[in-house]
Order: sequence, then C-alpha cells, then structure tokens
Amino acid sequence: MYRYDSHDQTLVDERVAQFRDQMRRYLAGQLGEEEFLPLRLQNGLYIQRYAPMLRIAIPYGMLASYQLRKLGEIAARYDRGYGHFTTRTNLQLNWPKLEDVPDILADLASVQMHAIQTSGNDIRNTTTDQFSGVAADEEVDPRPWCELIRQWSTFHPEFAFLPRKFKIAVTGAAEDRAAIQVHDVGLRLWRDRHGEVRVKVLAGGGLGRTPMIGEVVREDLPWQHLLTYLEALVRVYNQFGRRDNKFKARIKILVKALGVDEFRRRVEEEWAHLKDGPQTLNDEALAAVAGHFVEPPRREVANDAIEAFERLRGENRAFARFVTNNVTGHKVPGYKAVTLSLKRREHSPGDVTSEQMAAVADLADEFGHGELRVTHEQNLVLTDVPVDRIEALWQRLEALGMANPTVGTLADLICCPGGDYCGLANAKSIPVAHAIQERFEDLDFLYDLGPLELNISGCMNACGHHHVGNIGILGVDKKGEEYYQISLGGSQGNGTSLGKILGPSFFREDVPSVIDKLLQVYVGNRQPDETFLDTYRRIGLKPFKERVYA
Repeated sequence: MYRYDSHDQTLVDERVAQFRDQMRRYLAGQLGEEEFLPLRLQNGLYIQRYAPMLRIAIPYGMLASYQLRKLGEIAARYDRGYGHFTTRTNLQLNWPKLEDVPDILADLASVQMHAIQTSGNDIRNTTTDQFSGVAADEEVDPRPWCELIRQWSTFHPEFAFLPRKFKIAVTGAAEDRAAIQVHDVGLRLWRDRHGEVRVKVLAGGGLGRTPMIGEVVREDLPWQHLLTYLEALVRVYNQFGRRDNKFKARIKILVKALGVDEFRRRVEEEWAHLKDGPQTLNDEALAAVAGHFVEPPRREVANDAIEAFERLRGENRAFARFVTNNVTGHKVPGYKAVTLSLKRREHSPGDVTSEQMAAVADLADEFGHGELRVTHEQNLVLTDVPVDRIEALWQRLEALGMANPTVGTLADLICCPGGDYCGLANAKSIPVAHAIQERFEDLDFLYDLGPLELNISGCMNACGHHHVGNIGILGVDKKGEEYYQISLGGSQGNGTSLGKILGPSFFREDVPSVIDKLLQVYVGNRQPDETFLDTYRRIGLKPFKERVYA
C-alpha cells in the first residue's frame, strides 16, 4: 500500500500544528464560532447532536495493521472505546473532547493518517472496490489511480470551496463493487484491444434528497489524461454549480439542468486548455505510484490443501456457512479474500471496539500481510488468506464475535448513525437495525432468502445509501414524530437502480412486521434461483404494496 514520502508527512504535520493553534485560539475566545466553523470542517471535525465527531480518512479503504492498531488506541484513550466505519470507508469517533482533537490528529500523523477533506465542500475520500488487486474479474488495479487522484485533490487550491461536497469512486473490474453510477464522478478503468488502459467517465450520480444515476461523459479517455480531464470537469462544476441553494448544489443538479450533452461540451471546452499540460500523466509518474502496490509474497498452496479445504467445507456445516457468505474468490489459486462482519446486535452496524481493532490488526499480520480493506458495506476484509489457514482464521474470528456468516444477507444491513448521534437526522436508525436483526436472526431463514441488501438512513442525506438497497428504509419527521418510509427495488453495481417508495410511512415498532410481509410476498412469488431483486423486477411494486397495506 502507499507510504508517505517526505512531502506527504511534512504537509500532514504542518496541518496538525496549524490546527492546534486554531483550536487554542478558539478555546481562548479569540476565534468566534463562525470563524472556527470552516477551520474545524477542513480537519474533519463536526459538532453532532450530543458531542463533537471526528471523521478520519481511510484513502480508498486501505489500512495497514499498525494504522488499525493506532485507531484502536486513539478510540480507547480519547473516546469511548470504539469507532464507526462509514459507507465512505472512513472511521468516525463519536465522543472526542474538543480540546483533544489536535492530539488525536498528531497521533494519526504518526502513522500516516489524517482527517483532511473528510468534510466541507471539497473533494472527499475516493473509494474503490474492496477486492481491488485480488479480484478474479479485475481488468485494471484501481488503487494506483485512486492514489493519483488523492494526491491531485488534496489541498487543491481551486477546489477547497466547491458548491457542495464532491465524491469520486473508481472500479477496474467487470462487476462494479464501488457503486460508480451513484457518485458525483464514477470512473471505470478498462483495457482496449491493444492492452492500453482507458477510462470511462460518469458524472452527475448521487443519492441524497434528489437521487440520480450518473451519465456517461466520456467513454474512452486515455489514461494519460485522467487528471487533466477531472480538473476540467470539476472546474465546470465549480463555475456553474448552484451556490444559492444547498439542496440544488450537487453536480447531479447541474448535469440534469444542462443535459449531459451540454455538460460534456463545456467539459471538453475547458479540457482544451488543460490537455497535454503539466498534469498529464506519463509512464514514469504511473510507475512511481504503482510501485507501492506490488504483489505480496504469496507461498504456493498445494492441491492437497485445497482439497482438504473443500472436504472440511463439506463436513462442517458452520464452517461451510462462513465460507459461502464471507469468503470470496481470488485471482491466485489457493487464496481467498475473507470478509469480517461488523454486524451483530451487540453493536451498531459498522462499529468496532478498541479491543477488536487490536485483535484484527494482529490477524492482519498473521493472515493478511499486514493489510486490511474497509468496505462501503461497513465490514473489513483480509484479501490474501491461503485456504489452509481459513479454518484457523474462522475460529479466531468466532472468539472475537466477527465471524457472523451473514455477509450479503438481510442481516448484513447498512446503517448510518442516525438520530442517536447525527444532528441532521430526522429519526433514529440504529434501533431499527437492531429490531430487524433480532426479528430475522434464524440463519436457515436468512440463507433461504438468498442475497438481499437492506439499507437504512436517518435522513435524506442518505448516508446509509437507502436508495440503492433492495429494501431501503428512510427516517422521516412528521410534526416532531419519527416515521419510516420504505422503498423497494434499489440496487448497486452494474445494474444500478433507485428504489421506489412503497407508500405511506410507518411507526418504528411496525418496521420489522412490514419487512416480514415484504419477505412473505417474495417467498410466495419467487421462481427457482430468483433473488429478492429478481422477483421484484419481475412482479413489480403492486403485490408488495397490496400485502403491506391490506
């Protein structure tokens, strides 16, 4: 993974010193709230419903074991002993003291981490496929390109005060696991018939108050022009995006208002001034970054070990369940990627304790070359586990409470912090998640349902990505009362779709029963091998609506 050079480290250290002085002046009364607001946001510091919240950047979801270990230490020393992994693959601390934040940032800098551009109207953390570099269907490893984007976008002098926040996602695989169609900019890396990398550029996607699927702006951009083209695109947004209404300030509104053809024309016009300029990439620049993402030293796994793994899978039902749901194929025979579930009723989805962070860091050293990935489904991944070590890893995860064999099922739900923490939320989301997990905890039932994505957001900002859940739940406020709106048919990936609202909203205590009725319609109407989404797309919304509101 990428390691800071002297420029990176100097930049981060100087930012810590700068913010330490800003915090000192604020606490001394020398900076007012209005003056301090943009300064703290530039360092990922929010004031939430009950306490400050610090959002820590995890660029393209990659963590070293020593970094995770440090995050655990920080959570234990400065917070309440846990952190929350978000759908943007960042980590949030929900209870730090304001005066401790400079020290937290200094501790982060000691392990090449920071909280820069995790908030504010700038280019946020770039995300990608959690299986990048090891996925069997990958054409191009997106990680070097994500790093190039990180270096280009960090402290970009033009883009520190955009009309609204700006999010980029990148994939290089046949199956889109980065949800590029619902980002401000989505990038699909592919190879032409000569083996040259090309980039498909989408713009204008996004969720929130007005969910939209991105439009194709460029089909086959040569890789050398990636940064100059992004520069042109964000410049157009910066110049023409609305600043008079924050609800209409995202790039999706601009693309919709102009039409994709006119938006594309303006980008190409701007690009004409940048093309072949100083930011044009070359082989040397790409090689310098790609050199940080080399293949780890994998030993050869004997066929006997692979056969023994398959036998154990056939003999041990509990192990078989774990492998079926939490273990993913790998480009190297004899290796697998293993997803560690952060979904159990004892914690909010995405939460992990300091003790678990330390233990998982040890597992990453022992089983995964000291590297982890954070997924936008709020789980963790070890990407390089030999099949003859998976049983041992499974047993260790069982002891940690992180081996729930439910990844990709209804129990693997995505959930934002909601009204328990967030000052923007209309309703609580965590209690709804817990109630659903409690109602549907029978593993046989979950496996019979098959793949099913359920996403919960506490407000229209859609941090829980409810629009692209097969079942989406949105907390809404009605005259001071919390209600929950249900949508069906959303999906991410290659066939991205936005869910349709089922009908009038429900009381919180009714939500598990509503989900039960929806599942009854699915089970009663599905054809062999149909997923929930398949059945919904075949029979439509009406049968579900009739059953729920009968």
